Amino acid sequence: MTHSDENKTICIYVDADACPVKNETYKVAERHRIRTFVVANSFIAIPRDEPLIERVIVPAGLDVADDWIAERSRAGAVVITADIPLAHRAVTAGAVALAPDGRLFSAANIGNILATRNLMDELRSANPVSSGQFGGSKPFSARDRSAFLSALNLAIVRLKRDGFTA
Repeated sequence: MTHSDENKTICIYVDADACPVKNETYKVAERHRIRTFVVANSFIAIPRDEPLIERVIVPAGLDVADDWIAERSRAGAVVITADIPLAHRAVTAGAVALAPDGRLFSAANIGNILATRNLMDELRSANPVSSGQFGGSKPFSARDRSAFLSALNLAIVRLKRDGFTA
């Protein structure tokens, strides 16, 4: 496979620490026969019988897994993450970025999402005592899981339609 052929293949990068949809990702990746990298700074169990799913253990440290994924992000890649700065880096590199709840991060919305996240961080930092009033994440639901499955499948179908291969 030449370097240009490799850039036309679809691959999935999972920001695996605290990712609630790893099993769903494995199912979709297996169905479409897509190489998937499960990236974390500690051991994460992956299906043993699926050679297309690869565990990547990066050194401990702030953003090391994010950096590993961002450096490999490109058109044809799907990045699964709840980390908005990583999603921004992935989208900027041309990748499709999906949140575990199925939300698509795109060039059209990532700037606003990142700005809102940064504003909320500033508000929480300015008044840590009342930071609870800004709410935390809502519990992950079966609806979120279903939305993610649909969004991941749709992203792969669109990439295939755009000439990328599994």
